[in-house]
Amino acid sequence: MVDDEITDGRRIAELLASELTGRRDGELAALSVVDADRDVEPTVGGARAYDVERRPPSPEHGSDDTEDGSDDGEHGSDDTEDGSGNGGDGSDGGEGETDDGESVRLARAFVHPDRLHLEFGVGREAAADAARDAGLRVRPKAATPPRTLVFVERGAAVKRATDVLSAASRSVGNDSR
Repeated sequence: MVDDEITDGRRIAELLASELTGRRDGELAALSVVDADRDVEPTVGGARAYDVERRPPSPEHGSDDTEDGSDDGEHGSDDTEDGSGNGGDGSDGGEGETDDGESVRLARAFVHPDRLHLEFGVGREAAADAARDAGLRVRPKAATPPRTLVFVERGAAVKRATDVLSAASRSVGNDSR
C-alpha cells in the first residue's frame, strides 16, 4: 500500500483537469477545462491555473462535442494579454450563460503550494452545499459579485471536487431553462 498523499496544488489541479476532460458522462459531459496556464507556479495566495466552463447542450447531440466525441477545441479563447480572461485582477470576465446559449464560466482553479481552490461565481449555493456534503472546506469570498471558494487539499479529494462541479453545473443548467 502506498503511504504517500498528493498534496501539491499543481498536481491536484492536473488530476482534476484530467478527470474533467476524461469523463464524458452525466453532468461532466457539459464541462470543459479552458484557458489553462501550463506554466503556472503555485503561490501562497493562489495562482490561476485554468477555468472550468459549462457548455450548453447542442440540440442534436446533447453537448458541443464533435461527432467522434472529441472536443473541437473552439471553447474559451483568451480575451486578455495574460490569458486570464479578466485583466489579471481576479474580477469577473463575463460569467453567466448568455441568452444565445454561449458557454458560462462555472469556476476558476487556483493552485497553492499545498492545495487547490476552486472559485465559483455561478452556482455558488449548490457548490457550497455539495462541498460541505463531500467534506471539503468551503467559504464565501467577499467580492462583487460574491464568490464561493472550495478547497481541495488532497489528490484523493478530486472525485469529490468533480461532484461539487457537477452540482454547480446542474444548478446553472436549471437556472437557464
